[in-house]
Amino acid sequence: MELTHWILIAVLVVVVFYTIGIYNKLVTLKNRFENAFAQIDVQLKRRYDLIPNLVEVAKSYLKHERETLEAVVEARNQAAAALKGASANPGDAKAMGNLAGAEGALGSAMGRLNVVMEAYPDLKANQNMAQLSEELTSTENKVAFSRQAFNDSVMEYNTYRQSFPPVIFAGLVGHGEDAGLLQFEDREAIQAAPKVEF
Repeated sequence: MELTHWILIAVLVVVVFYTIGIYNKLVTLKNRFENAFAQIDVQLKRRYDLIPNLVEVAKSYLKHERETLEAVVEARNQAAAALKGASANPGDAKAMGNLAGAEGALGSAMGRLNVVMEAYPDLKANQNMAQLSEELTSTENKVAFSRQAFNDSVMEYNTYRQSFPPVIFAGLVGHGEDAGLLQFEDREAIQAAPKVEF
């Protein structure tokens, strides 16, 4: 064989191994953001499990607030269904959007419940209600941290997938689409600086 054949073979081997490296990194980054979503999944399921308990405790105190309690339960069920859809494909932007919308509706319903609960001091003083509220608050914090980790992992995957030369090979090896971020509807409110008045 001539020297040019050996050089051509060497170049092909380098390209093949480089492509394999790109593919492996894409798989690693995808697995990382899917694992990060699994952490969100765990925390949201815990939250969804706590909400019916909270509603049960509140029922005896809030007999005249049945609509509020039913709205919370309905929003919780819709959010759980959206989570199931998002869990099936954590990188799908539409599934992430559906989950974000359902979570926004649940947050709104829970906010209305909290406003109603403020009017019932006996309910606020109930030990079970206090414990459930504390667990929900703790879970909300865990959801926020998990969501941040997921979005960081998705950003890392998308950035690598869009960079050169991986962008050339990504579509060829099953990574043609960007993964979707999980951004809740209250994003602007969260990012806004709090207002302090004296």
